[in-house]
Amino acid sequence: MNKFSWIAASILVSTAMPLSAEQMKEIEGYKVHYIAFGSTFLTPAIAKQYGIERSRYGGVVNISVQNPESTSVEASVSGVAKNLVGQKKSLTFKEIHEGTVTYYIAPFTYANEETLNFEIAVDPEGPVGTDTLTFSQKFYVD
Repeated sequence: MNKFSWIAASILVSTAMPLSAEQMKEIEGYKVHYIAFGSTFLTPAIAKQYGIERSRYGGVVNISVQNPESTSVEASVSGVAKNLVGQKKSLTFKEIHEGTVTYYIAPFTYANEETLNFEIAVDPEGPVGTDTLTFSQKFYVD
């Protein structure tokens, strides 16, 4: 697999889902890109490469951070996903390096038609400090 495999998969997934705006948050000039999707969107080969179980009830959240010069940077990333009744699912992020690109992935589970509220703390390398990324998404079993 080349360094563009994961990125290409994320772009394909993001264009397949309706989006009202780019999924990005700016933190003092740093761009935090994020996407969450069902793990079955990944090919079996990519899922195996990154140790992700493909499941109708499993999802993946992907975070990447770029500095003001649009270069990928490392960050501390942690978070939780909460459903509408307040049940928390801890997100354990795995750091992935592919060439000059660094990103963070975390698997999670969901039920059919479940809405999850994500709260992800992101601390880019450098003097920026931690900020919290929040977003909600409804998931469907395919």
